Amino acid sequence: MSMVEMLRFRRDPLGFVENYSHRSPSGVFRLPWGAWCVGDSDLALVVLRDPAFNTGMAPFFGDLLPSRPAQNDFGHAVRNLVRARLPEYRVNMAKAAAELPEAGQWPATGAMLVYRCTADLLLQPGASPTLRRSMEQAVRVGSLVRAPHMWQRALVEMRRPKLKPVVVELVTARRREGIPADEPRDLLDTLIGVCPDEVTSRELADLYLLMFLSIVGTVGHSVAWSLLLACLHSRPRSSWPWPADWIVREAARHRPVVWMVGRSVPRPTVFGGVPFQPGAVLSVSPYLLHHDENRWTRPGVFRPERWAEPGEHGPYVPFSSGPFICAGAAVAQTMISDALTALADDAHLTVTGGDLRPFVTNAAICRPFVLHRTTKPRGGPPRRERR
Repeated sequence: MSMVEMLRFRRDPLGFVENYSHRSPSGVFRLPWGAWCVGDSDLALVVLRDPAFNTGMAPFFGDLLPSRPAQNDFGHAVRNLVRARLPEYRVNMAKAAAELPEAGQWPATGAMLVYRCTADLLLQPGASPTLRRSMEQAVRVGSLVRAPHMWQRALVEMRRPKLKPVVVELVTARRREGIPADEPRDLLDTLIGVCPDEVTSRELADLYLLMFLSIVGTVGHSVAWSLLLACLHSRPRSSWPWPADWIVREAARHRPVVWMVGRSVPRPTVFGGVPFQPGAVLSVSPYLLHHDENRWTRPGVFRPERWAEPGEHGPYVPFSSGPFICAGAAVAQTMISDALTALADDAHLTVTGGDLRPFVTNAAICRPFVLHRTTKPRGGPPRRERR
């Protein structure tokens, strides 16, 4: 990619990809860094849903699990654990939201908020204080997503705690001691119980950290997008006119955190008028699918009310689609909605700063903004913010 194109991409990543899609004469186009992206919605849905493009192992797990059935069992076990602990998460979130300062820096606050509300799910109380401290530090220094600039990555790397050796040690100890047969105490018990014996302790540690980053990072940054978009599109000092679930769905449509997913070409084929060899990767952008003017009414507008209107929904794939869809998609949606509900409860929310152009690396995260949360006194006007 040329320096000029790189600067354009950094300035407005989603607009950059959208522009390349519109300029392409076919449904598949090549990005400046060499990747192939499917811009046509019909072709994109074929890539996501056709069994021919979704055989073998789910790319999300890499080679950490030995088979597709093992991957399925793993995803379902994590989903079931988180779903069972949702009542605890809601209680924690209500308490944590009430304790927030009147002004907070986001999206960093979102990831920390979700971590603190899932800390006992991730690792039972009293287990490995060293690991708990290191996980909190990892969230605090921003190592859940790849930083957008080289100097930021270097700074994060210097501050990043060494999590894997501590997790490997804990996995080894728990495997040796055995885990409860009835109910898992935390995420680590769940993974040890569901992973085949041939998965090594180091591989299991990698899977644990992958789930830690996925749960805390994806949910935390999705909460941040939902807050920012709802506040920017509603009247200041007034309650939001939409249910939390509508806001979350529309935020995930308008600014999906997962901005690209890929599938391998299974055999020599011509797709969208372009020849491909086996092993080539075709990428699909949920953002492009969510902004297709032929599938959505006014897709460039943030309109949570569209989720109550029949016929307003185009292809909606914030957690992918087809055989490789995220097993925890519905649970993640619930966690984001619960967080938004807790933050808006008895409070007026406004933002300063905020920019709808995301930082895009391995995820599309919102740029820093300040959330002002002014609680509503019972029976009286909102309390003024301290300056």
